[in-house]
Amino acid sequence: MSLIVDVFEARDDNYGYLVHDSDTGRTAAIDAPEARAVKTALLHRGWTLSDIFITHHHLDHVEAIPELKRDFEVTVWGPKAEADKIEGLDKLLAPGDEVMLGQTRFDVLSAPGHTLGHIVFHDRAGGHLFSADALFSLGVGRMFEGTPGPMWEALKILRDLPDRTLVYCGHEYTAANARFALSIDPENQALKARAAEVSELRAAGRFTVPALLGTEKLANPFLRADEPGLAAHFGLTGAPPADVFAAIRKGKDNF
Repeated sequence: MSLIVDVFEARDDNYGYLVHDSDTGRTAAIDAPEARAVKTALLHRGWTLSDIFITHHHLDHVEAIPELKRDFEVTVWGPKAEADKIEGLDKLLAPGDEVMLGQTRFDVLSAPGHTLGHIVFHDRAGGHLFSADALFSLGVGRMFEGTPGPMWEALKILRDLPDRTLVYCGHEYTAANARFALSIDPENQALKARAAEVSELRAAGRFTVPALLGTEKLANPFLRADEPGLAAHFGLTGAPPADVFAAIRKGKDNF
């Protein structure tokens, strides 16, 4: 069993992903940000789209569903909790469900906060996490619909995944996230190393994903809201981690 991941640019700063089960030839798009970008990636690889896995209802993740359904015989899977906001879903998913792409199993995990019904897809065997806007490299998505407590609890579940997990997020925000992270955690050696790596990658016109979850656990401040140093930075020593997480998120919103 082997999963091949193709990463490509879409829209202005979205990442697009094709995941291909080499045993069966089935291919899924993770979200549907832009039909032309998805089709170009399929053509480049010589793959045929069979499925679309949707993480949440925002337009830049679902806009291409109608065109892709028109042009391919696809099954569109997406969050049951946001079904009323997403046109074209065929199969509804809830946290705890499993989705098979050929021989590859994806676990569906809850990731509320950016949107209330946001889900992510985890290929445990292969070590791939498609986190969309729930978890970025060195950041997390804006808390448009959720509240700090549930979002923090969901991120802890993602943090508990193996260090070897590769994180494929929804946008190329890593350089901006690094600048903010360094402003609140300037002595973090893992963060400084990751920020330098990101600077080199972007200067060379390369992607900053996938990100290694083990590095994110050390460098991403949003995954470390339960560490005393970050609490102290915001004057919240002894406060619940969810309060520290909220302060970090507010700090990034205003950065």
